[in-house]
Amino acid sequence: GIMASNIGMYRIQLSGNDYVLNKEIGLHYQLHRGIGVHQTKANQKGQPLKVSIFVGGPPAHSFAAVMPLPEGISETTFAGFLSGNRFRYSYWEDYCVSLDADFVILGEVYPGENKPEGPFGDHLGYYSLTHDFPLMKVKKVLAKKDGIWAFTVVGRPPQEDTQFGALIHDITGSIIPKEIPGLHEVNAVDEAGVHPLLLTIGSERYTPYQKLKQPQEVLTIANHILGFGQMSLAKYLFITNKSDNPELSTHDYEAYFRHVLERVNWERDLHFHTKTTIDTLDYSGEQINSGSKVVIASVGEPIRDLATEIGDIKLPQGFQNPKVVIPGVLALEKSETIQQKDLDEMQSSNPKLKEDFPLILLVDDSDFVSKTISNFLWVAFTRSNPSHDIYGIHSFVEHKHWGCKGSLVIDACIKKHHAPPLILEPEVERKAEQIVSKYLT
Repeated sequence: GIMASNIGMYRIQLSGNDYVLNKEIGLHYQLHRGIGVHQTKANQKGQPLKVSIFVGGPPAHSFAAVMPLPEGISETTFAGFLSGNRFRYSYWEDYCVSLDADFVILGEVYPGENKPEGPFGDHLGYYSLTHDFPLMKVKKVLAKKDGIWAFTVVGRPPQEDTQFGALIHDITGSIIPKEIPGLHEVNAVDEAGVHPLLLTIGSERYTPYQKLKQPQEVLTIANHILGFGQMSLAKYLFITNKSDNPELSTHDYEAYFRHVLERVNWERDLHFHTKTTIDTLDYSGEQINSGSKVVIASVGEPIRDLATEIGDIKLPQGFQNPKVVIPGVLALEKSETIQQKDLDEMQSSNPKLKEDFPLILLVDDSDFVSKTISNFLWVAFTRSNPSHDIYGIHSFVEHKHWGCKGSLVIDACIKKHHAPPLILEPEVERKAEQIVSKYLT
């Protein structure tokens, strides 16, 4: 929809819940998107926000809507740039009307008027649950003759919207490093639902006159990333130093994690942001829009050789089915609540554990997690909230800094407050394919 000068792609609910059919629509605002900024301005003026919802039209319009452009840069201009044609529009009673959309719904959002919206399946691979969101009162609906109502399938990535992400990466991949000094590469990992996991490569240039002993510039870059547009939604932000391995790519997941885990120092290199915002669609926190973040910075020469096989490992009672996920990452199932003494005992029973497996995942199904790297990325980073779900073997707090002397442990089991995974129903999939098939011939 268009909000003042802002276009974005948002979820709307047309029926169900408490909505009066054909008269009311639920608008799903997500955190760090422009629509909330515009409603705040309208609220301050005591006016309803006029909203135009466009469905269909040229692909450039949909893509411009999802493009994370800086506030103040017009998506309509960007859509014209992409398609080589100006965005064609007119006005009806102060409402902007796209002349190329298949359907246009016009209405107003009044301050303080909300109704329950959801649940819906979403692109992290889970359901987003029912919450109160702004209510739009419909004024007018316009439609083209034989208009096509466009839709996209969402669910555990990769899905159709993966293509949006890939194209955004292609277009912005070379721009973002120009905006953030010292940043070479960034990858919002689709397999982990985009916002939960950012893999990045930066530079260490602050003290060329000294041998590099600890992360310095990369921490500055990490702070810049966490203050930059939708990248600020990152929950796990990994950052490495390019000169340590100039060939490293954020798109080669196994090589990237191996690079990090060979070098990371868990006593020093974890930097938490607690009680902060995370993506609206991420239910790993205990309430909507809230959770934590962790920056994991890794610089210098390798300090350990990672294990690729389990060998003779001794597990405390309640832990079972150990599996190697990738070099240095061990998945375990647990049948009891996590006790610090059990984690510490794991290290004392296995003296080489920290060197062999610096990262341990506690999961519901270690066979599933170790089967593919995609399963690892999805489970580990969508089912954990850093402040609550990161543990450490022989952990400590020193001057407000949390670290651990042994392996880092992430509890990536499904918790009671998590949203349920999205399980595709074959019957619904068949119906969708029948609808789409007539447009594909």
